[in-house]
Amino acid sequence: MLLDVIQGTENGGFVIIQDTVECCGRQLLQSCIAAALHRLCVHNGYTDPLGWSEHPLFTVHQFISEELNVHLSGSEESKPATLVIDSLSWILRHHPPAVVCQRLQELRRGGALRRVVALLHCDLHQQGIVGSLCHLATAVISVVPGDRGQQAVAKTTRRTKSGKVTHEEEYFSVKEDLTVTVESRPSHHGRPQTEEDEREVDPAANLTFNLRLSEGEKEAKEKLSLPFVFSAEKKSALLQPRPGSGRIVYDPDASDDFDPEDPDDDLAV
Repeated sequence: MLLDVIQGTENGGFVIIQDTVECCGRQLLQSCIAAALHRLCVHNGYTDPLGWSEHPLFTVHQFISEELNVHLSGSEESKPATLVIDSLSWILRHHPPAVVCQRLQELRRGGALRRVVALLHCDLHQQGIVGSLCHLATAVISVVPGDRGQQAVAKTTRRTKSGKVTHEEEYFSVKEDLTVTVESRPSHHGRPQTEEDEREVDPAANLTFNLRLSEGEKEAKEKLSLPFVFSAEKKSALLQPRPGSGRIVYDPDASDDFDPEDPDDDLAV
């Protein structure tokens, strides 16, 4: 799943790469750039984010759909571009989270972008802010340290247009040419499963009441006759005719107009 997200075959996608100080995700971000690279155009907004110099290159106030569309329209490429943001944490320092979410939605719906890929340092923000941004994304890649030297673990969550959500964890490594190699899936909690883990858990093991019947209780249950449930002997006894039992005798009057071929002729059916 990680390689599919990096290749980015789906238009209109929004990919977030989450990292922490323990494991950097910038190499994975660069791999996304290399996978989508036809012509690279860099706008440096890190050097002068507030526009204090006379000729700022790109300020944080230009992070709106109108300004970005102007930069994209100046490109010679006619195909939709891929916008790579390094990083959303830098933008969140200068804009409220609600404004950032709103402008990301405007960028996705504008049609000028093929997809948006952003790096997010999740350990710099509150969990509510991280959750709001990840809710907008079509794919979230969380990069965590692995237990195999240079390899890291990518926890990928992908949401399709139909609403289906899939999760997968994979070991990966990034080569010098920025190609990503996925080798294997990590075992549960990074350790092999034992026989104790594979045992089926008994849900009735620690209850304060008993859900099972003893042998004596099972015999008493089988002998119990339920109300309104008749045995074969009782049914045959009730259906046998008895002497002196009642019967219904009907004598039609002259005005009844009884028709033997249609006894229900007087009913409106």
